[in-house]
Amino acid sequence: MRGRPRPDAATRIVDRLKLHRRQLRLDGRQYTVVTLRPGTDARFSTNHFHDTWHVLSDWHGARLLGRLLWGLAYQRVPGTLVLVDRPFLDPNSFDAEPADPIALVPALLTPLTAKAARDLRRRLPLEGPADGTVRWRAHGLDAAIARRRAWRDLPRGAWRAPWIPPRGFQERVDRIGGLVTFTAIPEVLKENAAYIATLGDYHWRGMAYAEIDWPHGEVQIFRDYRRRVSAARVARREVLADLPGPTAAGCAQPADLAARRGGTPPTPYPRQTTTDGGDR
Repeated sequence: MRGRPRPDAATRIVDRLKLHRRQLRLDGRQYTVVTLRPGTDARFSTNHFHDTWHVLSDWHGARLLGRLLWGLAYQRVPGTLVLVDRPFLDPNSFDAEPADPIALVPALLTPLTAKAARDLRRRLPLEGPADGTVRWRAHGLDAAIARRRAWRDLPRGAWRAPWIPPRGFQERVDRIGGLVTFTAIPEVLKENAAYIATLGDYHWRGMAYAEIDWPHGEVQIFRDYRRRVSAARVARREVLADLPGPTAAGCAQPADLAARRGGTPPTPYPRQTTTDGGDR
């Protein structure tokens, strides 16, 4: 009889996080799809606003996402990707629209075609026993986080290594075959892992964000993310109940829902810029 994962093994963000592994054949290729284990205490959502794909979560979700990206940079099996799907997806925290599954893809290792993404989306949610368990190693991430914090906290005017624009493909955020995808080379996966894992260090009124492949993608976190999701669900239900006759998906707008719950719809905010002129 298969046992349940121990709560601490499923929920703690540790150096050797335990994940599930499934072997799937998609678009004629073999893929290793890595997923969170049941009982993992992390929630995510997605939305598309101002032509930018957002991944939404809270402080805990950002730290977990950083671990997933860091470990993905060191994978060596072709066809490996990380998938975040139900039950770890919420309706988004603005208008309670359903979220798309999220795929993290190592660019030099895994070609994710539109047909492969559609094949995967059709199989969701992935049910039944997994093919195995993966110990997701994140050796070096804590040191990278410490270096990032030290660099970020340098006094104004202190010497910093010059920023040299990289050449060739680096990263891409897109929606492919019904999945919100983040595809990047290993160095960029690691850079964004430390960037996202430290989002909670500084925030504005309980919100922080990381621009990923700007302007195509962004990770946005809220201290009260789960409360916002609950409020959006209630507001959407009340707005739709007030509409006469059958209602179509997408008819409840963020402004309507924000007014119902006493808040404001999502608005643009200033971009973060480093002293060397690069975005971050």
